[in-house]
Amino acid sequence: MAKRKQQNTLKDVILEAVLEKKGQEIKVLDLRDVQQSIADYFIICHGNSNTQVDSISDFIERQARTELDEKLLHKEGSENSQWVLLDYGDIVIHVFLEEYRRFYNLEDLWADAKIELIEE
Repeated sequence: MAKRKQQNTLKDVILEAVLEKKGQEIKVLDLRDVQQSIADYFIICHGNSNTQVDSISDFIERQARTELDEKLLHKEGSENSQWVLLDYGDIVIHVFLEEYRRFYNLEDLWADAKIELIEE
């Protein structure tokens, strides 16, 4: 039970960080009831430039570390900032440039998930 509460807290911190850095079209995919899912949640958003993608992903990492002492398990994509993946184990964040988000269309790939659109 304590682990689930901590996940919700981490999820909230991540969403607040994305909102603060003006991430676009923020969606939370709840994968807990999806067979063979690799995480409990995917959080997906996009930025309008490589700089914004970097800013969003860096701020998520900083806020998770400073507010919850959460250590990032894995990070990919920061070299070109077209699609940055942040892996916290049960929560995986995907920060895209819009054109890459549309191309990879993770929301449709994980269509069995419960999807929540986060309003600004």
